Amino acid sequence: MPCRQNSGRGRWPVIALAVAAIAGFSAWSVWPSRGVPLANPDDSRQVALGRAIYQDRCASCHGADLRGQPDWQTRQPDGRMPAPPHDASGHTWHHPDDQLFGIVKHGIEPFASPGYQSDMPAFAGALADEEIWAVIAFLKSTWPERERSFQERVSRAAQGAKE
Repeated sequence: MPCRQNSGRGRWPVIALAVAAIAGFSAWSVWPSRGVPLANPDDSRQVALGRAIYQDRCASCHGADLRGQPDWQTRQPDGRMPAPPHDASGHTWHHPDDQLFGIVKHGIEPFASPGYQSDMPAFAGALADEEIWAVIAFLKSTWPERERSFQERVSRAAQGAKE
């Protein structure tokens, strides 16, 4: 009987299992669990990375000082909303970590009310998840204690609702 080369048909279960394992690990590593924030404002290395990425990718719209665009709560003539501030004067700290992550990664549309339009791009193809978490850690590091505490409670409550 002649020797047959493996045509690769027996590999698909192994490949499928590997893809499933990678996807599962990715989901586990991206979303906060058990109250451990992936955006840690007390991690100086993560905050420094986030500060650099923010200055490079976000400051042109949201301001180097995190104050956003002027009249950020007033719709522009084209119907779009200006970039909001990320300091304590804005509303960023009202949102849980996973929602902030989703907005940066996927853009505002999946999270905004119908009809809300802005120039916020999705960074899924431009920033790695770790870079997005670093930007969020940087933002959180600039907030006063009252806002940080509130945002931490909101994040824990949102995480608890998922579990």
